[in-house]
Amino acid sequence: MGEARPCRRGGARSLGLSEHVNRTRTQVAIVGAGPAGLMLSHLLHARGIESIVLESRSRDYVEDRVRAGVLEHNTVEILCRYGLAERLRKHGLRHDGLWLSFAGSRHHINMSELTGGKAITVYGQHEVVRDLIQARLASGAPLEFEIEDLTLHDIDAPTPIVRYRKGGAEHEIVCDWIAGCDGSHGVCRPSARGLSEFERVYPFAWLGVLADAPPSSDELVYTHHERGFALFSMRSPKVTRLYLQVDPDEPIEEWADDRIWEELQLRMGTRDGWSPNRGAISQKGITPMRSFVVEPMQYGKLFLAGDAAHIVPPTGAKGLNLAIADVAVLARAMGEFYASGRRLLLDQYSDTCLRRVWKVQRFSWWMTSMLHRCPGDGPFDRRRQLAELDYVTTSRAAMTALAENYVGLPLDLD
Repeated sequence: MGEARPCRRGGARSLGLSEHVNRTRTQVAIVGAGPAGLMLSHLLHARGIESIVLESRSRDYVEDRVRAGVLEHNTVEILCRYGLAERLRKHGLRHDGLWLSFAGSRHHINMSELTGGKAITVYGQHEVVRDLIQARLASGAPLEFEIEDLTLHDIDAPTPIVRYRKGGAEHEIVCDWIAGCDGSHGVCRPSARGLSEFERVYPFAWLGVLADAPPSSDELVYTHHERGFALFSMRSPKVTRLYLQVDPDEPIEEWADDRIWEELQLRMGTRDGWSPNRGAISQKGITPMRSFVVEPMQYGKLFLAGDAAHIVPPTGAKGLNLAIADVAVLARAMGEFYASGRRLLLDQYSDTCLRRVWKVQRFSWWMTSMLHRCPGDGPFDRRRQLAELDYVTTSRAAMTALAENYVGLPLDLD
């Protein structure tokens, strides 16, 4: 799998082997400038390991793509440790607990008390990406947007190659390793051979909206209702994020703003008078839900991370956090390789990550099955869900299990 090379700072070096193809040598080629790829670039840079980050989309697209933004305790710790949390500290909203709502009542779970002071932080994924891009550019390390026709070559050879076009010019990167962080529709996963895929498609979707309304709760509210699941969240002290369970083929055009607010009030309103504040809806969209895992998460000199390797339903708020955990494991393994030549952690990358991935899949499935109405469910299923919610909100052991998973499973950051 290649020999260890001395750590070099200062980015990639042009080889200049042809006037027709721009050839570059680096240690790690990172495909994808989402949270996984960008975070990996910073973790490697801190260890003196060169990398080039390649992204097919424009910088504006990547920075403006709004996604969920619930950060686990470990994710916040990593951002703080590597000096990437200045805006997060100013604008992130720390939540020590959450609410489970069912049968017309809200029930609080104090996650911080149950986990020794750990919490989550609400901070939009696009804000995380903006922070990471700004820090990458400030470091002077290579970050390329709007590349075209990217292909991987010789990924099972000692020196894999990444080829792409930009601005009409041909480029070739010779590297030691490739990190596939280009999402579920990227080119990296299809470039690997012998992978097994595991998938579960859920028979419902989420209708998500952004509303210009101050949050009516300081913490998230997960609601189980006979008409379907609903979730109250927020993006800032002035913006609320809300979700409704809908059919996966539901036309978004049929959901006028008034209909959305009526359904939210109907599902989320409680007997004590709580309900989400109304406001102008600035964004709406429907997101299908599925679980997906590929095994192994490595092939030859290619390592898959984030959505390129796994997808989780959003109920547990784990997508971004799982991606950060992947690259924390990968960066540590690469750091050991370049420092000592030992490949043990690199060879164990997939097994190490998959232990966490499947635990997170289990938790996300459990949250999803407990809170959503499935087509074909009858009175037995309804009462079983209510009994489970009653147990979770009255048993300290059950609340602790939920809290430990929600704030994030342990992660060795050294």
